[in-house]
Amino acid sequence: MLWNPWHGCHKCSPGCLNCYVYFLDKKRDKDASVVTKSKTNFNLPLKKTRSGEYKIPSGMEIATCFTSDFFLEEADSWRDDAWDIIKKRSDVDFLICTKRIERFYEHLPEDWGEGYDNVIIVVTAENQAMAKKRVPILLEIPAKRKGVFVSPILEYVDLKPFLKSGKIDMVSVGGESYDNARVCDFRWVKQIYFDCKMYNVKFDFHQTGSNFLMNGKIYKIKHHDEHSQAKKGMEYLKKL
Repeated sequence: MLWNPWHGCHKCSPGCLNCYVYFLDKKRDKDASVVTKSKTNFNLPLKKTRSGEYKIPSGMEIATCFTSDFFLEEADSWRDDAWDIIKKRSDVDFLICTKRIERFYEHLPEDWGEGYDNVIIVVTAENQAMAKKRVPILLEIPAKRKGVFVSPILEYVDLKPFLKSGKIDMVSVGGESYDNARVCDFRWVKQIYFDCKMYNVKFDFHQTGSNFLMNGKIYKIKHHDEHSQAKKGMEYLKKL
């Protein structure tokens, strides 16, 4: 389930080069660098059916702000209201992924404490440089659940120095999609899988990307097949 309370972002690191939001917005003649608050879905988690039940049922995981960044500066005036919604829906999990983890401390709700039970804070680490920049901050922040997205994966990223801390709950790897997508090498995915297995950290391979390298051959994957092909990759990894 996706919840995008605001839309639009600014490129800030190597993983942003071929941003899927920019690609899709361009096809709609839309400028993805313009940040706007959602007019219809800002309160999506609170919407109810005619019978008075939440449209998003209890137990769901909601990927939050995946067409922007939750800690983007332009959203500072909207974020408190978003936190209020997250607090009210304590029965669902909100996965918040950010490239701006350095802004975390300044933009928390007053009652955050050591973190809300239903919030997973995730940083992206598309290469080793971004892992060294963002993951140490993630390890130190007050949050009960933490994760790393190696996405779009641009090289093998050695997360072992961070995984051994015991503070990371999950790692998810994915390739880059659409035009000019950079290669996702399955050898990188496999090594990160084994690194996670070594430290008993949950691992997921969520998409192959459009250009998937395996056994020396590049496979051109249609976007609607990226997730299913990655699932096959996961099944293969679990047998190793």
